[in-house]
Amino acid sequence: MGTAGNATIREPWNKGKVVGQKAPFKPKDIWALRVRLQMEGRVRELALFNLGIDSKLRGCDLVALKARDVCHGDQVATRAIVMQHKTQRPVQFEITAATREAVQTWIKQEGLKQEDFLFPSRLHESPHIGTRQYARILGHWVDELGLDRAEYGTHSMRRTKATLIYRRTKNLRAVQLLLGHSKLDYLPCRTMSRGTRDHHWPALRFAGHRRLHYKPLRNASSRSSGRYRPGLPSGGVVLSRIACFIAKSASR
Repeated sequence: MGTAGNATIREPWNKGKVVGQKAPFKPKDIWALRVRLQMEGRVRELALFNLGIDSKLRGCDLVALKARDVCHGDQVATRAIVMQHKTQRPVQFEITAATREAVQTWIKQEGLKQEDFLFPSRLHESPHIGTRQYARILGHWVDELGLDRAEYGTHSMRRTKATLIYRRTKNLRAVQLLLGHSKLDYLPCRTMSRGTRDHHWPALRFAGHRRLHYKPLRNASSRSSGRYRPGLPSGGVVLSRIACFIAKSASR
């Protein structure tokens, strides 16, 4: 009884914090931060920011990149393939000219070799910067842009380019492939009307929708019962939670 009475009550880790999916950066914010980093000569942060936007990688994969992952010999490649830690599946991404220039400048400045981590840590215990350090750096970027830290996180970098691509193509399946999702067979239980299905995803109005619940496709009997609609365009729209959020962000 005495031990139970003296036990300390732990507060929830998310008490007083805004949790949930983070918003992507807008194009004006991207260019504003790039110009700031270039003018102040912050080479490492410029390479980290540009590569984070182009690669659409999770934070754990971005900080663990090695020079050989993005370089062919002494030059930065136009495309790269990285094995994802979470899904253990490869994902390919394009490296734009501005990013190649920033990464090349950073590699030459630090004298990095092929086996070296692209963003080495200044601490002897860690070979490369950690995800928390990456989050702190991104937090400083958000402050410099005058934005709210609660609305942005490391996943904002992953969603930024994906959102821009969706706005142009309206193709959720392409976005899922670019993000390297391991499961593409998720869709909302609430089926859409025939008119909405004909227009695929753009006609779906998020403002009037309740919470979407996702269930994977099951056996043939479940499909035939009408609860699961695997086809396009006659069936439901195939999407995952992050693709749903990207479509919601792009529609704003």
